[in-house]
Amino acid sequence: MSRSILEICVDSTASALAAQAGGADRLELCADLSIGGTTPSLALVRQVKAETGLPVRVLLRPRAGDFCYDRWELAQMEELAAALVGAGADGIVTGVLTPEGDLDLPAMERICQAARGAAQGRPVALALHRAFDVCRDAGACLEAACSLGLDTILTSGQVADAYTGRALLARMQQQAAGRIEILAGSGVNAENIPLLARETGIRSFHLSGKCTIPSRMIFRRPGVPMGLPGFAEFELWQTDPEAVRRARQALDSL
Repeated sequence: MSRSILEICVDSTASALAAQAGGADRLELCADLSIGGTTPSLALVRQVKAETGLPVRVLLRPRAGDFCYDRWELAQMEELAAALVGAGADGIVTGVLTPEGDLDLPAMERICQAARGAAQGRPVALALHRAFDVCRDAGACLEAACSLGLDTILTSGQVADAYTGRALLARMQQQAAGRIEILAGSGVNAENIPLLARETGIRSFHLSGKCTIPSRMIFRRPGVPMGLPGFAEFELWQTDPEAVRRARQALDSL
């Protein structure tokens, strides 16, 4: 049986330390989790590596929205892939699709080459994120990912949450046949990890385990919004170590 993996998605050093305390095997580091995640700063990558020592895979996503990028965005991604690895990232998590909904192999190959080149001989993991979940043909996309030598596909089974997508997850796990890690994510928690594992055969799970915590601000001026509508300015999202610990226990009990 393959080794169980608990990957926690974090966007701050505080969340990274909470994930470590809860028993995470590795981190996916991003910025702006509230909009699905974007590329974090190099300073955050270096700090999280120094503070936790955990394997850190870093999200390479230049903006929110779709995964079909223009030539300027792709040039940024190629440069950033090298910079993130140079800053200590153990892996890159990314995805580029064509307008037709297929994996953009030339773009992905350039990004992968940039990351591998910057690694200077040390191992660097390459993962396809949930761009997979909006691609046209899941089976073809999995084969394309394998052809690129990617290590992981993060997927919810092409629906909003992994438990609803468990039938496709099971098919992808079978098709992968050990060639690439299928990492189940979106809506994953301690309660459904045993069910997902039993029904899909997957042993790698991805979650944020986030909760809201109050701002440290004492003075609070009302009526001056700074971000997306509906988001409270004086609440922060942060990983809950207890949520991670419960997920760890659920995974270890399989």
